[in-house]
Amino acid sequence: MQFFRALKFKKQYKKLPQQIKETTQKQLDLLLLNPKHPSLNLKKMRGTVDIWECRVTDSYRFTFQVAQDYYILRKIGTHNILKNP
Repeated sequence: MQFFRALKFKKQYKKLPQQIKETTQKQLDLLLLNPKHPSLNLKKMRGTVDIWECRVTDSYRFTFQVAQDYYILRKIGTHNILKNP
């Protein structure tokens, strides 16, 4: 699997604190290695057809979709992003 970063994800990522960026990279690496790792807290989002969410920290999440051999990273930020994934 590989990552494709949507424009929205890129813009939101740029605004994150450096520590959150570093933690995000660790979580993304973990997603590639072991999507079932408990620290990711991976789950399908309710009310969506194919959007998933993962934990970065207690306060930060990212959303993504799976298409062929790609994780399409959609959004990243605090819990507020989950209202409109």
